[in-house]
Amino acid sequence: MNELNEILGKVKESSRELVGLTDAERAEILGDFAGQLVADSAQIIAANALDLAKMDVNDPRYDRLLLNDERIFEIADGIKQIAGMKCPLDRIFDERKINGDMDLKKISVPLGVIGIIYEARPNVTCDVFAMCFKAGNACVLKGGSDADHSNRAIVGIIKGVLDKKGISDCAELLPNDREIVHQVFKAHEFIDVLIPRGSRKLIDFVRENAQIPVIETGAGVVHTYFDVDGDKTKGREIIFNAKTQRPSVCNALDTLLVHRDRVDDLIYLLEKLQTKNVVIYADDEVYKILSDNYPDKLLKKAQPDDFGREYLDFKLSVKVVSDVAEAMDHIAKYSSKHTEAIISENQRTIAEFVRKVDAGCVFSNCSTRFSDGGVFGLGAEVGISTQKLHARGPMGIDVLTTYKWVLRGDGEVRE
Repeated sequence: MNELNEILGKVKESSRELVGLTDAERAEILGDFAGQLVADSAQIIAANALDLAKMDVNDPRYDRLLLNDERIFEIADGIKQIAGMKCPLDRIFDERKINGDMDLKKISVPLGVIGIIYEARPNVTCDVFAMCFKAGNACVLKGGSDADHSNRAIVGIIKGVLDKKGISDCAELLPNDREIVHQVFKAHEFIDVLIPRGSRKLIDFVRENAQIPVIETGAGVVHTYFDVDGDKTKGREIIFNAKTQRPSVCNALDTLLVHRDRVDDLIYLLEKLQTKNVVIYADDEVYKILSDNYPDKLLKKAQPDDFGREYLDFKLSVKVVSDVAEAMDHIAKYSSKHTEAIISENQRTIAEFVRKVDAGCVFSNCSTRFSDGGVFGLGAEVGISTQKLHARGPMGIDVLTTYKWVLRGDGEVRE
């Protein structure tokens, strides 16, 4: 514990030094980091190969773990985009005169030290460091064991770039030791906020055990409702993309709800999924319709726990509902409040769905895969917040800040 406190103490001290950097200096450092990632891509890929060798190539997480030249170049471009974004610090939210001529301002400031606990996605190491740094925050990273070699190679590059400015302690990757996590949960003296990014199991574990404020992100139990007024041509492509374009990520579709008056379109809506070997967990009505029209090996009767599951795989649960009200009731019961969507040509129904469904992102007539910080123009994201306080939906650099009140006087005292 003393060794961890020493490490975290240095990060905390470094966070105070970061406040003294200008936005231009932070942008320059991030630009150097992006360039060094590309220059050292062979080193990163070699380290990543050691991690990949431990994972089954058929495991959906394999794709999340994989780094190659193309992905490293994309990560570097994202970092450059973050570097060039408008500075989120020193924004004036409120300004007024009080007590005569005293100047009161409410301004944005860094959160301080952000702890990120995440799983087998080494790109997260790059993204969260860049975003935290741009917003003036130091970061403590605890990645998953599956990506340990990759993460260490990347953080080595980060610290090499930072060391040239004498601030290498503002980013720290903790040892691959599960006991460390429990110690981090109690380190409120050094860490200002924890952000878990990964499965529901990980997020629940952090929320239930941490003594530090937590922003919940990532776990996505994602629904799409195909309405009585849905366009089946649009619906077919939206469903296929939302489920298969990248099934191992949190904004991939998990459950499809179909209006009872449109069950005759189920075969058309779902038949393309078999080209990707998508397993369908069907309620009784759907199973009856698909039993002669979808491969037996890919069709299973849904059990109660097949709804409310984040599959992260080529798997999809499908249920018939009587109307939009029942669809919204189902979503309210099972949603993780990540991303929910409706397919309909009825604008009144869409408006009702968008207004009443409680989630960080609510879409109409498009794939849930668009729920992404990069797509939203945020450069990248620290995660997708599924809670309501402080941040919600894709988290860009703006929400990695808090604020302070600054009052300037000239000798005034309160009567």
